[in-house]
Order: sequence, then structure tokens, then C-alpha cells
Amino acid sequence: MPAVPGMYQQAPSCWDRVKLGFMIGFCVGMASGVLFGGYSIVRYGLRGRELINNVGKAMLQGGGTFGTFMAIGSGIRC
Repeated sequence: MPAVPGMYQQAPSCWDRVKLGFMIGFCVGMASGVLFGGYSIVRYGLRGRELINNVGKAMLQGGGTFGTFMAIGSGIRC
């Protein structure tokens, strides 16, 4: 599609960058929560429903924590 004269793309706003930073941090934190939380919980000896519940908690805690720090870092860079 050809470019329309007089129309420019806008850079993402600061709020958009903060949201994107949080989402990326949340995904990375959830992945690390699965790895580290899953390993420690299996080592602890939990199985079945207890395992699933505790891995889910570790995922949400890791995602929330890392997402918050990434959002703060993205906000500082704005």
C-alpha cells in the first residue's frame, strides 16, 4: 500500500510502552515461575492437585513481580 502524503506514523505513547513492558515482564516471570517453582515443588514432594495449585501461584507471583519491575523500568525510560 503506498504511503499517503501528510500522514505520519506516531510513536507509541509512554503508557503503551509501560503496558508492553509489563506484559513482556509478566510472560518472562511466568516462564521462570514454571521452571523454578515447578522444580522446587516437585523436589518438595507435592503431586497432583497440590502441584498444579502451587505451580500456578509461583507463576502468578513471578509474573507479577517481574512484570511490575519491567513496567517501572519502561516508565523510567519514557
